[in-house]
Amino acid sequence: MLRKNLWILLFAVALGGCAGFTDKDETEGWSQQRLFNEATAELDAGNYELAIKYYEILESRYPFGKYAHQSQLNLAYAYYRFAEPESAIAAADRFVKLHPRHPAAAYALYLKGLANFNRSLGFLDRFLPTDTSQRDPGAALDSYKDFAEVVRQFPNSEYAEDAARRMLYLRNNLARYEVHVARYYMKRGAFLAAANRAEYVVQNFQRTPAVRDALELMIAAYAELGMAELENDTRRVLALNEQNGSLIPDPQRQIEDKPFGLQLWEFFELDEN
Repeated sequence: MLRKNLWILLFAVALGGCAGFTDKDETEGWSQQRLFNEATAELDAGNYELAIKYYEILESRYPFGKYAHQSQLNLAYAYYRFAEPESAIAAADRFVKLHPRHPAAAYALYLKGLANFNRSLGFLDRFLPTDTSQRDPGAALDSYKDFAEVVRQFPNSEYAEDAARRMLYLRNNLARYEVHVARYYMKRGAFLAAANRAEYVVQNFQRTPAVRDALELMIAAYAELGMAELENDTRRVLALNEQNGSLIPDPQRQIEDKPFGLQLWEFFELDEN
């Protein structure tokens, strides 16, 4: 009986092996032009998973072919649209390292920034107006650096203006994140840590809406610590900035002060035709 079962098992394995040999690669014999055309057609149709498959095959078979540069860029974009930001970042980063002077390097850097930008957003952030500054700033900081490289290396590119706008948004968010940390320290009774964190915002994120909150936190922290001189000095700094109009209003507060229904209405632009 044991010998019989062994033969049955070996026969099943043999059949499985034969079946594996019959699985034929549908792209076998395709030219690099056909591979590129098929991949690009799938990309344009939104079939990102299949586009990724074809571009990867194209890269492996023709790493130095005439479609190599465009395929690498398209692959990074396909990963980005397929919600695989890590793969998109890796592909874009590889293109920049291999072709730092290529005209499309600006696009690769910009795409890398977009992938990191979306990594800093949660699922609900894509549909509801939430405060993204309370999230871990790691991806946001990476995105800021990527966009900064676009502006620095390619100031005249078509991506520079949008990159600069996103940098402004990210910088404001990074400053707000530091304020959230300072408030957390205040609630925990770590007043010196709160004052230091708020001071960091004032020194490193000037001309951001978070500066007012940081100064107010410093005043509260110094009051708790009994540091009257520092408290009064900070009050004078706050008053002087208010008189000079140097403090920027925080658009996030305008969102938070509105009823939730109105937030949804304006977020989805339901009043627009």
